[in-house]
Amino acid sequence: MNAKRLTTPKENVQQLQEKLGHAAKENKKRRFHALYDKVYRMDILREAWRRVRANKGAAGVDGETLADIEKQGEHRFLHDCHRLLKEGNYHPQPVRRQYIPKKDGKQRPLGIPTIRDRVIQMATKLVVEPIFETDFQEASFGFRPKRSAKGALDRIRKACNRKGNWVIDVDIQGYFDNINQEKLMKLVEMRISDRRILKLVRKWLTAGVMEEGKVRRSDLGTPQGGVISPLLANIYLNYFDVVWERHGSKIGELTRYADDFVVVCKTKKDADRAYELIRAIMERLELSLHPTKTRIVGLWTGEEGFDFLGLHHRKTKAETSKGQVYYTTQQWLTRKAEERIREVVKERLAPPNMRAKSFLEQVEWLNPKIQGWRNYYCTSYSQRKMAKLDWYILQRLTRWYVKKRQRRRWMSSFAEVKFMSSQLGLKTLL
Repeated sequence: MNAKRLTTPKENVQQLQEKLGHAAKENKKRRFHALYDKVYRMDILREAWRRVRANKGAAGVDGETLADIEKQGEHRFLHDCHRLLKEGNYHPQPVRRQYIPKKDGKQRPLGIPTIRDRVIQMATKLVVEPIFETDFQEASFGFRPKRSAKGALDRIRKACNRKGNWVIDVDIQGYFDNINQEKLMKLVEMRISDRRILKLVRKWLTAGVMEEGKVRRSDLGTPQGGVISPLLANIYLNYFDVVWERHGSKIGELTRYADDFVVVCKTKKDADRAYELIRAIMERLELSLHPTKTRIVGLWTGEEGFDFLGLHHRKTKAETSKGQVYYTTQQWLTRKAEERIREVVKERLAPPNMRAKSFLEQVEWLNPKIQGWRNYYCTSYSQRKMAKLDWYILQRLTRWYVKKRQRRRWMSSFAEVKFMSSQLGLKTLL
């Protein structure tokens, strides 16, 4: 007789998710009440830990790192999480505030929860996400399983090519900081009646932020950086998607990626109506549109375009093989994305301490980056920009090599570096 193969935590999670997703799909009005005991199941916690560890990330306010947990023993740490949840003694700590500098000189606030909080948030997300997934709309692409930015970009391109000549490019002002927590909880309660799960979510929303040794709490917003935050953000904006589907889908096609979205319309009149409807729904959610970043763009003359998810979208003339002229939507990487790529390459190759690295080490560091950029940004209309970036990468590599070898002029070493790069298998964007 064959011994029965033991299932892995990952497989157990998939089975549970399929079951919950199926039940939610069967009955759109069903509210789930027995979920909390699944969150502290050891196999769910193990899978949550595996995912949190794979995401890496810094320590929270308690200073405990992933390495610390591995040293003391994952099993002990997970048993602690299990016990705290089971006994009802789990209390999240405030998130650690960190600021990331933005290009415009401003700073983007990021919240870093403790690793224990991240693991328990991940376990909760694994259990509740499939329930909400069945309610999410076709138009939504951000932070969802089996959906990506590429899918969103494809949908926009097709909508523009179906006579979509006007686009409302929307920016919600301070979205994550302005979510109304009471309204969010009501939307969560539409699907979940398990009081202990609701209590958990509320605890994370009110845990507060620690900055300069002081804890600041707010009844607005969801902390950016939390594992559960993108799901909560999608639940809140799903209200917008549903209302749009009901009242706006005839005047424009919506594509949303987290808090960024565009609506593609056929006429200026439709675009104006769509703009008013967007504003009205946002008012219900107590959110406001950014006055300068939200705009209506006319595509049909090819003079105007818009940036979305790192690509610039613009209509340009093209010809069929029979010489007939038509307009088609072209997408290429934005100036901002181009500058970011140059920045990443320069930050790696310019510092003096990088001269100790070998040529092979630099190639091995650059290759996965180049591959990622190529996979995302390479379109049939990006070729000129990609070729320029390839040249920039080679030029930077040559400058690095010349300094390493203590030579004077970098141009005279360009051909040598180009040859060595191809010998060592440096990838290209084109």
